[in-house]
Amino acid sequence: MKLLLTFVLVAGVAAAAETEFVQVAGTVSIARKSRSKTATNAGAVIWLKPVGSKTTVQARRFEMRQEHKHFDPHLLVVPAGSVVAFPNRDPFLHNVFSLFDGKRFDLGLYESGASHNVTFDRPGLCYIFCNIHPEMSAVIVVLDTPYFAVSGASGEFAMDNVPAGRYQLHVWHERAKPEAPAAFPREITVSPGAAVIATIRLVDAGQLIVPHKNKYGKDYDIPAGGIYR
Repeated sequence: MKLLLTFVLVAGVAAAAETEFVQVAGTVSIARKSRSKTATNAGAVIWLKPVGSKTTVQARRFEMRQEHKHFDPHLLVVPAGSVVAFPNRDPFLHNVFSLFDGKRFDLGLYESGASHNVTFDRPGLCYIFCNIHPEMSAVIVVLDTPYFAVSGASGEFAMDNVPAGRYQLHVWHERAKPEAPAAFPREITVSPGAAVIATIRLVDAGQLIVPHKNKYGKDYDIPAGGIYR
């Protein structure tokens, strides 16, 4: 029995040692109709989902602040099951809500200094708004994989500690779509050693979220002053 147990343990260690973890890197390039000095390739979310196997995601805690009539950060990517806090750092009331399929919630009115938590328990896109200030918007992307990255201003991205294997490659951007939409998602193979994904080309589609209604489906009432400003 001891010999058998020893063999199983050694075999398990050997199998674990054979698993090679890779850095997957690449670049996103966004084509625009007009050139601008402020143009950026930031904000593309790239993720990998294993083919033929399940992966475990670790829920974490995040924060999306309400400050200066903005959500900060504007884009947040979280593993499914994570909790996001929405603290109000402004000296007036806010009302955070989302009516989209990623996670539907309404935090109601709450004052400066208060904070409420939301658990994002399943994958999806969550567009976040304030029921008082129509100019406030944000996006939370909830993923059921730990292998994801967000492109920087130059378009570069990297994911560390990705096990070698087969994956479905996905990409999403709030204002841009793939140059060849049928190409995503697509299967790629992550081989031992550093893996470089061919440049992901997107096309700027303008503002994808049309002017939205409040949480009651009506136009916003803009108050003249007071605690809502």
